[in-house]
Amino acid sequence: MSETIIETTGLLKKYKGRAAVKDLNLNIRKGEIYGFLGPNGAGKTTTIRLLLGLIAPTAGTIEIFGKDLRHEKMNILRKVGSLVESPSYYGHLTAIQNLEVIRRILNVPKSRISEVLDIVSLTGEEKRPVKGFSLGMKQRLGIASALLGNPELLILDEPTNGLDPSGIQEIRDLIKQMPKEHGITVLVSSHLLSEIELMANTVGILHQGSMVYQDSITNLQQRAAGEMRLVVSEPEMALSFVENQGYAGVLQNGTLCFTRMNDTTVAQLVKVLVEKGHAIYRVEERRQSLEEFFLQVVGGVSHD
Repeated sequence: MSETIIETTGLLKKYKGRAAVKDLNLNIRKGEIYGFLGPNGAGKTTTIRLLLGLIAPTAGTIEIFGKDLRHEKMNILRKVGSLVESPSYYGHLTAIQNLEVIRRILNVPKSRISEVLDIVSLTGEEKRPVKGFSLGMKQRLGIASALLGNPELLILDEPTNGLDPSGIQEIRDLIKQMPKEHGITVLVSSHLLSEIELMANTVGILHQGSMVYQDSITNLQQRAAGEMRLVVSEPEMALSFVENQGYAGVLQNGTLCFTRMNDTTVAQLVKVLVEKGHAIYRVEERRQSLEEFFLQVVGGVSHD
């Protein structure tokens, strides 16, 4: 079983009696890209601030690298890089000069600056004042800052927020290389399921401070699977026939509808219908989008 990097138990944070995070049980394993999802205001940033020791929990425990954050905060945070909300930088300074400020605080070798600039693909831009950078370049510089200390865990809060499509892809590609090429576990928050789907292995969905779903992205996609629709000749007779063959379906407006069918099963279904003499006019898959599933979950329709 892979090593657990972050584990929270019964995590609670209250502000003036209102719970911003409640009974939160996170489990993030080594080498994962964990997508932390939720609508704006769901409690994602509060959770991240708790994980970074920026605020104290009202109740519950936080363990990172198997150590209690309350007792070994500095030892833990030395191995954590983070980008919370917008990156901080001095606009009149170059990328190198901005990183040098942080390098001195972290006391890492000067050579690390060129290494992180290469990782985030800012080599060649390092001597330009940061105020002339695009938003995507500023985000990459923020990630470079988070990587300076050679972290084992990278925590990114909405890193693609406000970026154009090319900037989003740049950040996404950068995040995806972290576990593979640098051995870094990543927690990345977003309110866009479509973004998380393209880079995460595991997803946790937060709604009103509570975890309403936590599983692999593969299982999430299966949960959101839609239905297979067949337009055939003599649909009522066709449905009666295939039900006798063990296929469970329904008839909707003259169309045969079946849920959760893989490609092999669809091929077999079409074959038996054709052999029975039915004409197949159309076969189409109607999938529930992951966004629809996300809204269904946070709307409280399905919590199982």
